[in-house]
Amino acid sequence: MLFCYDSQKQPDLEEEEEENLYSNREELAQVCREGHRSTLNLQSQQQGEGEGGGGGGGSICLLCFSNLISNPLSPTLHVSYALSQISQFLISSSHSHFLVSPLLKALSSFDDQPIANQLINLILNLSSSSSSFSAHFVATLSHHLASRALAWTRPHLFTLHCLGVLLNCETNNLYAHIKDKYGLVSNLVAGLQLPSEEIRGEILFALYKVSIFQYASEDGDRTDILLAFCPKLLHLVVDALSKTQVDDVRLNCLALLTVFAQRGFFAKVNANEASSIILYEADNFMQEPEDGKDGPRLNIIFADAIKGPLLSSDRQVQQSTLYLLFHYLSCEGASRQQTQVLVEENIADYVFEILRLSEYKDPVVSSCIQVLDLLSTAEQAFKQRLLVGFATLIPVVHYVAEVPFHPVQSQTLKLIWNYVSNCLGMLSTSQIEELVLALTGMLKKHTEGRMGMLPETFILVCSVFVALMKFSSSHGTPNLARPVQEASKHAVLACLDISEKHPGQLLHSLYLLKEAYLYGHEESFAESCNMEIRNSVVDICTTHLLPWVVTAINEMEEEIVLGVLETFHSLLLQDSDIQAMELAKTLVSTSWFSFSFGCLGLYPTEKMKCRVFLMLSSLVDVLLGNDSGQPIRDAALYLPSDPVDMLFLLGQKSSHNLELSSCQSAILVILYTSSLHDERLADEKSVLASLEQYLLVNSSDLQSGATNSLALMRVVNLYGLFRGLASMSSQIPYSLKAERILFQLLTETEWDLPCAMVHSVSLKWLFQQEKISKQLSYQVLQFCRSNISNGTDIIVNGRNDRVLNAQAFAELVATGDNYGATILVCLLIHLAKDEGQELDIISVANLMQIIINIFPAASDQLCLHGIGKAIYTLYYDSSYASSPAILMATSVLSFNILSLVQPEILSDDEYWLAVTMKLMDYFNLSEVADRWNHQSLLVIGIFSLILYHSTNGILVETAKTIMCNTSLVSAINSMICAASFIGPALVDHDEGTSKGEILIFLLLLNYFSLRSLPVVLPGFMDWQKFFDPPNGTQPLSFIGIRCHDLCRLMHFGSPLVKLVASYSLLESLTRLSDQRYKMQLEVNCTMRYLMSVIAVLEGLILYSDLRVALNCGLCLSIILGWEKLDMQETTMIEKISWCRLIVEELAMSLAAPCLASKSFINHHKPAIHVAVALLKLQKIPEWMRSIFDDTCISGIVKNLSASNLSTEIVYLFRELLNSGFLKSEQIANLHRVLQECRKHKYADNTQDDRADKHMKKMATTPHDLEEVCEYLIHLMSSDSSLDMDSRGLHCGNKRLLEEIELFFRTLTLEDDG
Repeated sequence: MLFCYDSQKQPDLEEEEEENLYSNREELAQVCREGHRSTLNLQSQQQGEGEGGGGGGGSICLLCFSNLISNPLSPTLHVSYALSQISQFLISSSHSHFLVSPLLKALSSFDDQPIANQLINLILNLSSSSSSFSAHFVATLSHHLASRALAWTRPHLFTLHCLGVLLNCETNNLYAHIKDKYGLVSNLVAGLQLPSEEIRGEILFALYKVSIFQYASEDGDRTDILLAFCPKLLHLVVDALSKTQVDDVRLNCLALLTVFAQRGFFAKVNANEASSIILYEADNFMQEPEDGKDGPRLNIIFADAIKGPLLSSDRQVQQSTLYLLFHYLSCEGASRQQTQVLVEENIADYVFEILRLSEYKDPVVSSCIQVLDLLSTAEQAFKQRLLVGFATLIPVVHYVAEVPFHPVQSQTLKLIWNYVSNCLGMLSTSQIEELVLALTGMLKKHTEGRMGMLPETFILVCSVFVALMKFSSSHGTPNLARPVQEASKHAVLACLDISEKHPGQLLHSLYLLKEAYLYGHEESFAESCNMEIRNSVVDICTTHLLPWVVTAINEMEEEIVLGVLETFHSLLLQDSDIQAMELAKTLVSTSWFSFSFGCLGLYPTEKMKCRVFLMLSSLVDVLLGNDSGQPIRDAALYLPSDPVDMLFLLGQKSSHNLELSSCQSAILVILYTSSLHDERLADEKSVLASLEQYLLVNSSDLQSGATNSLALMRVVNLYGLFRGLASMSSQIPYSLKAERILFQLLTETEWDLPCAMVHSVSLKWLFQQEKISKQLSYQVLQFCRSNISNGTDIIVNGRNDRVLNAQAFAELVATGDNYGATILVCLLIHLAKDEGQELDIISVANLMQIIINIFPAASDQLCLHGIGKAIYTLYYDSSYASSPAILMATSVLSFNILSLVQPEILSDDEYWLAVTMKLMDYFNLSEVADRWNHQSLLVIGIFSLILYHSTNGILVETAKTIMCNTSLVSAINSMICAASFIGPALVDHDEGTSKGEILIFLLLLNYFSLRSLPVVLPGFMDWQKFFDPPNGTQPLSFIGIRCHDLCRLMHFGSPLVKLVASYSLLESLTRLSDQRYKMQLEVNCTMRYLMSVIAVLEGLILYSDLRVALNCGLCLSIILGWEKLDMQETTMIEKISWCRLIVEELAMSLAAPCLASKSFINHHKPAIHVAVALLKLQKIPEWMRSIFDDTCISGIVKNLSASNLSTEIVYLFRELLNSGFLKSEQIANLHRVLQECRKHKYADNTQDDRADKHMKKMATTPHDLEEVCEYLIHLMSSDSSLDMDSRGLHCGNKRLLEEIELFFRTLTLEDDG
């Protein structure tokens, strides 16, 4: 064999060998040294590229090369060198086929790993260059392997390896070129018995590739050659896997076994072994057991064989083993016995350990969970393994919960479900918290659209969550309260839009919701946590579930509707809960009765009918209590589904038909409860006709007492409701006979109105029936008795929902279109004439107080129907006249009525006069006033209200009696004298002290007496008497306090005393001034007296209480106005220089740039009135012009705006205009501001600021003297001359607009002048 090489690439050989192997290139160009033809020469790639390349080149004799590598005696160094250089030569397709046999022979001859590697590399290179070569070589190689038995030699190892490498090439399907496939496989299977792990590894890989190609090949009848060698082949491969410690061999075993598992080999072999119990026979592989018994089965040795790979440190081996297990357990035909054996052989423990060490990363997590899921089918055996490995699954839940649509989400949750549902062991609180948080996060992300979830996964999440809540270790854990609420909410919300596609999801979410509600009843939880959970569940039902089901009912399957109804029903069954009542109220507010019968129409099945009526019975239980829904439960099987049919049954005679009687009771309950919440299951005419027919045909049974009180009240309420509705529409006829039967029942039968729930329309109709007024009076008395004893009230339902605390009676009495007020008044008169009725009288009086506090207009109705006569009867025609309790109750009632009644309603002057006389006689008025008690002051308050009403010409004689009562006048004079005498110490006697409280009430009485005097005693009063000097004057013969005493009280008194005394002084000065102007009289008082009054008023002009300061400013302006007649103004003004300081302060404040708000201007209202009074003097003081100069007035005008303008400011500028203080520019600017203000007021349509005279409801208990005082002060301030003074002292937007008009009118008159 002869080679020619490039001179630059000489091998490192001995010189002698070089001479023997090579000669010059020219000789080689023709023939090789052995004389072989040149056609078998291969040219080097360098020479083939071109001779002009300047480089070396050469050729090689292919025959010599073949002879060299085919000869097993050739030196390995030469062979290795030849193989390393052959790649440099151009080998054509024909040449490559020439090398097939030499290469195969070389591969089978040399026991040298490097040469084998070179040979295989060369074969691969040639195969990649020529597909025909690869096919030819594989055919030759496979024939070689198939034609002879394999031996434990290295050349055989190399040959097998080469076959495996070639079959592993994906470019060509070389398997098709194997001719004797059966022989090849037979020899390979036989070779598995060789003791060499390396050979077994190569055989396993070759078998693996053969199995892959054979299965994918479309040639022949597609019979599985490998199956013919089972079970021997399986046993051999499994045995190889169990014995090897080499990971590469393990991988080949696992790969081949996985293919076998996929094709069902294991299932078939295991099935055969299980049925025939015949041991496989493996030639020369396994010896017959000595005892002659059967050897181990395949599933057992398989379980033992995979333990090693499962423990391998190579992740790929572990992963391949898990992959094999998955296919082993999941293939078609796999038996439960296979799984059972694996679990019993502790394979699950191995998988749990792999999972624990995997750091919870894919793909190990997915493979482990898939295998564990399959192993879990061996339920009993797997439970013990799951008990040990459960803690490993919790981190997996966290991992798969974060990945949308993770492939093993469902399997992981299924494993968790297997554990928690079977209660295999206790879970710690921390474990439960971890799982709950993970599941809640999954539901939340799913609802928010951040993570999808398969239906199976969703159902498992709900199921696991419910199971976790049932663990005792989850009870009483505050950290779980919030996740339970969130999970139940998100679970329901996630299903509302997909319920049609996946109804099972919604049903499981409803199951979770129900269990969450029950979870909120655990005793180990704090009540606040329980309430929070239950409130959350009810909120989900009322806010989301209820509107959804009501809206989409027509598009739902019956299964879904039943699930929703069952959920609501389960919540209603907890009828002791506040949440159950809340849910019940929400249900009836959405017309639930009508909805329920709609369900019966859409789904006419017995299952739906049973569910609807049972739920309605529970709903009635919650709404009415006392198992009121029992009649519905008793008749649920017999009740018709159509309300029209129900009305028909109601109108039938049921004397001897228990089934019909039961149905009628249930129908009455349904109609009664639905009507209470304004639901109409049928038209009003039909219901009324059915009720009348029921009364007519069953009258004998009803009158015989067969019907209990509650049933009778249902009939009464229904009849009254529909009769009341019929009265609103004259087109609905009714039966007089049925009405007489009902009234007869109410007369002859015991019935209890206070314990019934009555619709407002029905209650009103009953109280409009004069024929049963006596029975109604008794029911009212029963109500009063129960109200005063245990606080129960009638509950009235209607559009305004439930109304407590006698609101029903209050509404009846206030409307006036019924006998409610008459019944109350007559009842009080009737009780007054009976003995031993003191408690009843007090309870009725208290009910009246409650009524007029709820509806103040009810006081008008009570007065119209003779409440004054009723009180008069108590005082004069009964034995209760001396009862302190009766007197207190009637006094509070009298005060409340007089404080709220419209004046024109009061007409029983003679009765109120008699009542007043009795009140005066009750307590000893001759007693020192500072010893008066609470009752005495309440009477003083009543007297004040009578005097207040007398100003409207009402109760005039009663007011005259009060004002002229000598004892009362004497007591007041004594109290005022004592108060004036103590001087500065008076400030300590405020409303918080007994004397201070009495003094305030007497001052209030004095004020209202002053207001009443011109009406009650017209022309009688000389107002000059109030300004008589303190010494040597006779006491007043009527209620009144002189000016100097009022001034002392204003100067030394407490803030409240100052306030009331200032109103009284303003009233006295106003009346005196009016009298003085009308009669052209002078004030008969000394200058010293007048100056002392002025000094007190000046001192309070800047008082913190604006009302006191304003009253004093008005009083001072009135006194200054008197100077117009007596012409002593010069002397007077000189002596009251304090006025100048007040006006200067006013001008500086108004002109200062800090003027910003209306409240700031309001603070200066008192001073404005003083300034206006000075401007109105015939001779204006000169210093006024120096104060209100151009700069000052311009500054004030500049500060004015539409938002801070007040009536007093406009009034001031009007007088400044009248007095000639304003310049044309100032007038123009002021004109602009006033126009803007007027436009603003008109645009806003601002209402009058004046307070409503009926400010609020008054005291209802004898201990509310503070509220009594507040109300009297409110009346005093709202009725004072301050608000309606003829000289333009007004407040409110209306008065502001009027004052602006007066200013413009004055301006117009000046312009005309």
